Amino acid sequence: MSIADPPRAAVRVCKLLGAWLLLSGLPAASQDVEPSGTERTGLTLLVLGSGGPGATGRAGAGYIVSLDGRPRILVDAGPGTFARAGEANVDFSRVDTVLLTYLHVDHAAELPGLIKARIVAERSGAEFNIFGPPGSRGGPDAARFPSTTQFVDLMFGAQGAFGYLRNFAGRLTLHAHNVMRSARPQTLLNADGLRLSAITGHHGDAPSVVYRIDYRGRSFTFSGDIDAAGHAALTRLAQNTDMLIFDTVVLDPPGSPAVLYTLHTPPRDIGRIAQRSGAKMLLLSHLNPTIDAARDAVRASIQVSYSGPVEFARDGWRDAL
Repeated sequence: MSIADPPRAAVRVCKLLGAWLLLSGLPAASQDVEPSGTERTGLTLLVLGSGGPGATGRAGAGYIVSLDGRPRILVDAGPGTFARAGEANVDFSRVDTVLLTYLHVDHAAELPGLIKARIVAERSGAEFNIFGPPGSRGGPDAARFPSTTQFVDLMFGAQGAFGYLRNFAGRLTLHAHNVMRSARPQTLLNADGLRLSAITGHHGDAPSVVYRIDYRGRSFTFSGDIDAAGHAALTRLAQNTDMLIFDTVVLDPPGSPAVLYTLHTPPRDIGRIAQRSGAKMLLLSHLNPTIDAARDAVRASIQVSYSGPVEFARDGWRDAL
């Protein structure tokens, strides 16, 4: 699905607003590749949000992946990631790809603000590819979820909540893609040395996607929230990945509420997956106060199976491959 054509009734107002942006003295997009101005090559990860749905001092899930020092890919867009992007001086002018692991609030609610940040940074038209899960009709014991194409239309379509952005400071073109269910890895994009791959994850009743980003022989793999039914798929996609970013929400049983084990992966299993996939590094994210208070125990449980480096994410954390 592609959204491009602006509603005629709003064109004049949006053009006036866009012109105000150009004349208002707002700072131009940063010309520095990193806040330090240091050029980098290969893949770089910036954690915008390392938290979950609770208001506990961390932003919701979100990451910026840079190629050769230039931000290009947004992975998830949880609440608070907009502010964290500003604090990190992220240059949005070349961000053109969004990967949504699933459509819960703590992973997707900030998307409109971040899309607008790109428009403001570019001060002209903007074009995005947005990938995410298919929808679910729901049922007596399952919630209903829109597909990614429906979600984007609800936000940015002609009748969408933020439809005015379609012609705010230039033409906004959004190409939304449902990543269809598959037990095997599928390639979403393969161009200029960048390969984006995906496989169906599992998070209770919420359709979900596991993503892998490969560039110049290096890779990041994002688990998203995932339960036991998605472990085999994650292990398959993450083979020999340089960094496995794993949502870490629960302690080993029985340390967390029983219902959470139907939705999330405990540390002992995280270690097994990291070991079986051959991940070179493990970054634990989507953290909460329970995990923060038990870091030593979490790390020790993972290291029963996995001998590689284990890091706990924080908002603003960076690493480069």
